[in-house]
Amino acid sequence: MEEIIYRYDGTLEGFLSCVFDSYANKESPCGFQDETRLEESLFPARWVETNIPHAERVLAGLQKIDPYAQELVAKGFLTCAPDKEMLLYRFIRAIYAEGKKLLRRLSDGALLPLTKAVRHLEGEVHLLKGFTRFSDFDGMLAGEICPKNRVLPLLRVHFCDRMYNEAFLLYDRTHREALIHRPGQWAILPLENFKMAAPSAAEAQYRRLWKRFYDTIEIKERHNPRCRRTQMPMRYWSSMTEFQGEDYFTAGDVQTLPPHPIPPLPQGKNRTR
Repeated sequence: MEEIIYRYDGTLEGFLSCVFDSYANKESPCGFQDETRLEESLFPARWVETNIPHAERVLAGLQKIDPYAQELVAKGFLTCAPDKEMLLYRFIRAIYAEGKKLLRRLSDGALLPLTKAVRHLEGEVHLLKGFTRFSDFDGMLAGEICPKNRVLPLLRVHFCDRMYNEAFLLYDRTHREALIHRPGQWAILPLENFKMAAPSAAEAQYRRLWKRFYDTIEIKERHNPRCRRTQMPMRYWSSMTEFQGEDYFTAGDVQTLPPHPIPPLPQGKNRTR
């Protein structure tokens, strides 16, 4: 099979279209590049157009083998694993060749790296369900997170179910995208330039109350920084109210969120890239 680099649009459907093309053209991709990280290479490169029917055929094949295989691929694409496309491609080729029995060989080289990456993703999603902080801006809730993995598609179900009557925005600083929700509508949209507005006087007071509560419930005699860093890793502190500096608790003149795109959406329609 000819070795080649596939270039695609960065979506799951685009990647699965690459997988379909590799079988159809009897090619063996030695790498994948999405449109945000195109690089020169000694290998020939080809752009693969996203083809939804082709992508659905790949997913249907995985579903037929085992629904868990399809879940691994869908979640694996959201991970921050280096060369995640190659991890996914090797897994797909292996499970197509060997079938369901591959999933029982947990240490297999085609399965183990992918399951490790997915466990890291799921662990981060679990932590962010508790570590995410929202502020009120004139009736709309807004929060920010800095995850390593692309967690918004998995956090969506949790927050949209818990706050189904609320309008809220959850911004992912790392991947520059936002989960936007209004009652009956939601979307995950790219949002390149977003800066949280200063809080109103009331919101600033609520932030202070939360920080005071956090500081007050600590048992001083049992202060254990190492345990706290274990249970609440420091990389999450930058977006948590209780660890912010004085500026975070100072009311500003602007008391609403800056303009952000919330176009009319079909009810329950996912508009992620």
